Amino acid sequence: MKNILLPTDFSKNSMNAMDYAVALFKDVECHFYILNVQKASSFITDDMMVVSSSATIYNTIIDAAKRSIANIISKLESSNNNKHHFHSVVDYDNFIDSINQACNEYHIDLIVMGTKGASGLDKVLFGSNTVRVIQRSDMPVLIIPDGCSYQPLDKIAFSTNHFTLFEEEKIDILKTLVRLSHSELTILHVADEHHIAQKQAMNSDFFKTCFPEASHEYVDVNSKEMIEYIKNYLLNHNVKMLAMISEKHSFLERLFIRHPVETFAFNIKLPFLVMHSLKSPN
Repeated sequence: MKNILLPTDFSKNSMNAMDYAVALFKDVECHFYILNVQKASSFITDDMMVVSSSATIYNTIIDAAKRSIANIISKLESSNNNKHHFHSVVDYDNFIDSINQACNEYHIDLIVMGTKGASGLDKVLFGSNTVRVIQRSDMPVLIIPDGCSYQPLDKIAFSTNHFTLFEEEKIDILKTLVRLSHSELTILHVADEHHIAQKQAMNSDFFKTCFPEASHEYVDVNSKEMIEYIKNYLLNHNVKMLAMISEKHSFLERLFIRHPVETFAFNIKLPFLVMHSLKSPN
């Protein structure tokens, strides 16, 4: 049984992510929690003009969101098997706080959310909500780019530069997806100027135990060229999903540090799984 959180703002992107998640786990017993987070600023003046004297602004907002989710669930249930169970969750809170509370309350295994991906002159990598979830939630997040339709995950690439010794608990979702999709997994051991060889060797043994069928690629590349290398590898090898660990000094963290407004020309229309390393004790 898997518990999947599906945040939605009722946009096309979030609906596409839901469809992807349902297709990905079509043969798995799942509880899908469809979460919409409202905030007071979303309630515009025109809406306030039509609120009846017996209703509150809060109830009006929440009721509208619940009706929208009920419509979504009705459509999903009509086209899916009985292994899937859908639940409506509406909150009136800070977005990331609501995400974390839902993860704790419903024992979430994975968050699946949509993003517009890289587009336009600014080459926006991820939307601001997606970035906040990656940075401020401990849950694994599967990011589905705009317009990315489900394809069987026959090839998955997992990129790491070995700053953290991994724990099996934190890559459990990757193991699940590899097993579920009978995926061919390639582990990209990327070395750059921040590379630590000892941890690479220890993690290599760990991966060989957890993923005995995986192939391994060892890459020594300057950090400035790392993103381009990964991009070309994914395209040239027909990879269907990229997975990474969000860890201190990782490629992912450096990307956000170097690009505080989340701008980066990483225009790849692939699902992106972000997992988290265990936090080191202070």
